[in-house]
Amino acid sequence: MIIKSAEYVTSATKPAHYPPADLPEVAFAGRSNVGKSSLINALVNRKQLVKTSSTPGRTQLINFFNINEEIIFVDLPGFGYARVPQAVRKKWGPMIEGYLTTRETLKGVILIMDIRRIPGQEERDLIDWLNHYALSCILTLTKTDKLSKNKMLKQLDAIASRLSVDKKNLVLFSAKTRQGRDAVWEAISAIVDK
Repeated sequence: MIIKSAEYVTSATKPAHYPPADLPEVAFAGRSNVGKSSLINALVNRKQLVKTSSTPGRTQLINFFNINEEIIFVDLPGFGYARVPQAVRKKWGPMIEGYLTTRETLKGVILIMDIRRIPGQEERDLIDWLNHYALSCILTLTKTDKLSKNKMLKQLDAIASRLSVDKKNLVLFSAKTRQGRDAVWEAISAIVDK
């Protein structure tokens, strides 16, 4: 996709604060620090549309971005380890689930995982949950530039096995080299055009 515009719209914690549901939406989910912000920035050819941080748990709200006046990207708070108060983390689950279950314009979720880590039960549960609600899920493995080709292929096999998916259904992505950028856009277009 040729990016003509990419704008921050708003941040929200509950449906009353979401922007109008006028455009199809694609949400970005994953553990803290897997590269969600870097992936979004790479997709829209911007360095700082979404603030990146080396500190896990920086995204604490649901953030909406308008891309080309055609699609809304939704950056969800990371799950798993994060140096934020327990009370804040407890609010994230209902906040994210509320968005995923009530947003009529949501077309699918890009589940982002660090290729160097074997997915845990939380990723498996999220995939099952998305399947239950008939929401498309694009499985994307980030940080591929940090592994040798042999190690990357080994991890790809292990992750596919852990998630019980065909490895062809895993998109390999690197924000540094831009590997997989076009593949992610193709997957987004496919679910938006459904």
